[in-house]
Amino acid sequence: MVYHEGMTRTVDPSTKQMLSERVHTRLREAILRGEYAPGEALKPQQLAQQHQVSLAVVREALVLLVGEGIAVRLPNRGFAVPDFSDRRWQQIAEARRTIEPVMLRLAIERGDLDWEARVRAAHHRLARTRPYAPEEGEYYTSAWSEAHRLFHRTLLEGCGNPVLLDTFDRLWTAGELARRWSAQRTPDRDGVAEHRRLEEAALARDADTATEVLVQHLTLTVAALTSAPDQVGRRS
Repeated sequence: MVYHEGMTRTVDPSTKQMLSERVHTRLREAILRGEYAPGEALKPQQLAQQHQVSLAVVREALVLLVGEGIAVRLPNRGFAVPDFSDRRWQQIAEARRTIEPVMLRLAIERGDLDWEARVRAAHHRLARTRPYAPEEGEYYTSAWSEAHRLFHRTLLEGCGNPVLLDTFDRLWTAGELARRWSAQRTPDRDGVAEHRRLEEAALARDADTATEVLVQHLTLTVAALTSAPDQVGRRS
C-alpha cells in the first residue's frame, strides 16, 4: 500500500527513519549508477509510489541526498539530480585544491613507516580493483570507488590532523557524483599513471612534485565536466 500525505495512519518515528534511510540508500545507489540523468527531476510523488512509502519518507530521504551533494533542491521546483554545469563542482574542486596540498605536505613531513606501508597497500588495492562492471551500471564500480577513496584518504592521513581529515571526508562525499561523471566522460584518461605518480612522489618525500601531481589530478577531474560534450554516451 502507498501512503500519501493527509492520510491518518500514524508511523512510528523509528520506523519512518528506517524507511527514509532505506529509500535514501536505494536512490543514492541508483543515481551513482547512472540510472538518473544529470538534471533529471526527482519527483517525490512518483518515488513514493515506486518505493511504497509516504511522501514524508521520500522527502526526508531526498534531503539527505541534498546534504551529500547527490541531489539538489530547486526553488519552487522540487528536487533533481545536479547538472554538469552546477557551479558547486567548481567550488568543491577549488576547496580541495586549496586544502589537500597542505594536508599532503604535512603528511609527507609527519608520516612514519606505518603510513608509508598503508599508502603502498592502498595503492596496490586501487591498482588491482576493476573499475567497471556491466552489472553496476555505466559508471565505475562501488568497489573501485571505495578503493579510490581509501587511497586518497590514506595519503593524507599522515598529516595527523583529524579536523582536516573530517573536511576531506565531507568534500569527498560531496564530489562523488562529479567524479563518476568525469571518469565516464574521459575514458582515455590515464588515472592509473596519475595515482602511481602520486604514490611515488609522496613516498619519495618529494612534497613539491606530489602536490603538483595532486593539483593536476583534481583539476582534470572537474575540467571534464565543462570540456566534454553535453551528452554522455552509454558504456557498452
